[in-house]
Amino acid sequence: MSSPTPNIVFIFSDQQRYDTMACYGADYMQVPNLNQLSEESFVFENAYVSQPVCTPARATLMTGLYPHTAGPIVNMINLPEATPVISEMTSDEYYKGYMGKWHLGNDIERQRGFNVWKSTEDNHSSGYTHTYLNNETSSYTQYLISKGHTPDRHPSKEDYDPSDMALFGQSSQQRTATFTSNAHFNMPEEDQMASYLAREACEFIENNSDNPFILYVSTFEPHSPYHGPFMDQYEPETLPVGPAFLEKPKTSSLFNRVRADYYMKFLIDNIDQTTDQYMMSHAAHKEDVSSEIGWRTLRAHYLANITLVDKMVGEINKQIKKCGLENNTIVVFTSEHGDMMGDHGMLEKRTMFEEATKVPLLVKVPWLSKTQRVIQGNISHIDLVPTLLDLIGQPIPPHLQGRSRKEVLEGTSDLAQNDVFIEWNGYHPDVPDRFLGDPRINRMLALPWRTVVTADRWKLSLCAGDQSELYDLNEDPHELINLYNSPDQTDRIRDMAARIRTWQMETSDTAPLPPC
Repeated sequence: MSSPTPNIVFIFSDQQRYDTMACYGADYMQVPNLNQLSEESFVFENAYVSQPVCTPARATLMTGLYPHTAGPIVNMINLPEATPVISEMTSDEYYKGYMGKWHLGNDIERQRGFNVWKSTEDNHSSGYTHTYLNNETSSYTQYLISKGHTPDRHPSKEDYDPSDMALFGQSSQQRTATFTSNAHFNMPEEDQMASYLAREACEFIENNSDNPFILYVSTFEPHSPYHGPFMDQYEPETLPVGPAFLEKPKTSSLFNRVRADYYMKFLIDNIDQTTDQYMMSHAAHKEDVSSEIGWRTLRAHYLANITLVDKMVGEINKQIKKCGLENNTIVVFTSEHGDMMGDHGMLEKRTMFEEATKVPLLVKVPWLSKTQRVIQGNISHIDLVPTLLDLIGQPIPPHLQGRSRKEVLEGTSDLAQNDVFIEWNGYHPDVPDRFLGDPRINRMLALPWRTVVTADRWKLSLCAGDQSELYDLNEDPHELINLYNSPDQTDRIRDMAARIRTWQMETSDTAPLPPC
């Protein structure tokens, strides 16, 4: 017998861009479970992250605060203990579970009011992990070892590189062997992270079918490395691509142009990819980027990894229905940020282009809608925490910077006038980002950016130390033409810049902006 109190199942992937399911125009994608969920959900047409990189984006998803307020303005900064997450904002009536990538502090240790904690990552630096845990491993690592898989990361070996920013316990004398991301290349489907999380989530739902619960499930897929059990799923030669694919931005910021120059040099200038440590170890993970078919194949592999996400979503939804919880369980699906996947000549994220900042967002509220309803307008991840709290009848803390969109779901309001704001915070002086392939990229990445996407679908991105950008998303959805220096747009830029400055005052943001 199910509880009449609403449950929440919040599922999010890592680095999944918006155009990866049929409801966002990608009818060629083989994601039947995501497509089915979209048919039962509110589909938000234009959903944006708060910052296009892991830790800050996750901070917003969990706290309802912008990164500059929550604290983690870049990766490798822990969420302060005094900053509550949604599990700490809800009553003890709820049984709470977190499963998967955390990235906001200690990944292994149960915390933040969650009753169940299934960890999947033990490969971060000591900034994420307490010293006393230096011989402990994640739940997922323990599972893989139990299945007979052999860890491939051995910090005690002579070839251990202490500069490896991804190494768990780098300064805490970690001695326990773990798995690199590359170790999963040849593992069977049942041992991939998404498959493991699906089983754990289903067990949690079954065990708590008589009690109200909140469950967050966060998988690493389709994040690089772009390998897995379904690599032959899409034909690279016929894979649909847009006009920005492998096209270097000609009028954008220096940062974006420098990044594109770096990634595209292997294709255009015939630079030997195997001599580039970043490309081989981080960006493409040994994928061929020296030819167009190589880039297409990389993209096909990325999309194939979304199948793992899709199967996980399907198993979890099946369990919700099996346990008789379908009518009182809110299901949310989104991703922490997107991936350029060759568009504008780039990989990864860390840019304000749509491919990195716009993500899928499905919200199933069974007592409000049984069929797909497309919600037009812009929405930010900043609104998810207050909306979910409102939907389950929990008080909304006054410190939250997002607002509840319950009325939008109920059809008594809309997003027609909603602007969204996206930030990039450069570097924290004590926490530099990892080396990104070229010193010029890291220098330009140190500069903060502030972006607004207005209700009428214009995007302004401002940087005090770089070429700012203005795009008309109505006429130029692929952001090919930067209109920032157009004399015809002076008044528009001033108006949009004023919106950013107003938002800065409202959120106590102090990032410098250029005069407009």
